[in-house]
Amino acid sequence: MSGQVTILIDGREVHAKEGRRLLPVALEAGFQIPHLCGVETSNLPWGGCRLCWVQVEGHDKPRCSCEVVVREGMRVTTRTAEVDRLVQSAFDMLISTHPLPCKGCPGHRHCALQDIARMRGLKLRHGRYPVVLHDWPVDESHPVIGLDPNRCILCGECIRVCRDEKGLDVLGFIGRGLEMHIGTFSNRPLGETRCNGCEKCVSVCPVKALYVRRPLPVHR
Repeated sequence: MSGQVTILIDGREVHAKEGRRLLPVALEAGFQIPHLCGVETSNLPWGGCRLCWVQVEGHDKPRCSCEVVVREGMRVTTRTAEVDRLVQSAFDMLISTHPLPCKGCPGHRHCALQDIARMRGLKLRHGRYPVVLHDWPVDESHPVIGLDPNRCILCGECIRVCRDEKGLDVLGFIGRGLEMHIGTFSNRPLGETRCNGCEKCVSVCPVKALYVRRPLPVHR
């Protein structure tokens, strides 16, 4: 059985089980680290969003905390100028494929991008990277779940949970390069797949590109 290790995060001692990844350890200890990927639900880190940067002592460059395994005596800093630069760059790249402004979007006020922007003082606006928007058909063929690939930021979380947690492999990336978008294998309508309507993909989608086909409650 693995033992316990003690690490320092922003100068504060944190105890964790040996072998765990840094991101969930830091989040459970109350540190705010932006992330979109699953925290600790798969055997391997996904590393898809590239938002959870931290500086680990002994490393020249920041690292994504979801990919770091805690070890005894590790010293971590969650905010540096370089960490903030990398977070901003990754955030800007994600929203370059996402329609703005937020007002009027069905995901408004239920969006992880908005939460991260508030947490880190980031701007939800296009400009740093070329904006790539499409007009893909919205799929409402399934009785429970709708899919709007135009809002997708290609984080891959829905693919991961459908594959790793549910073992269904319903969802995948369709196309290549700037034409890549979320869809089903063979590009069939969602209602013609093995999707059982468990809503797990909906729960992890940060921008409600996947949604339950009924109104969501408003968080106040």
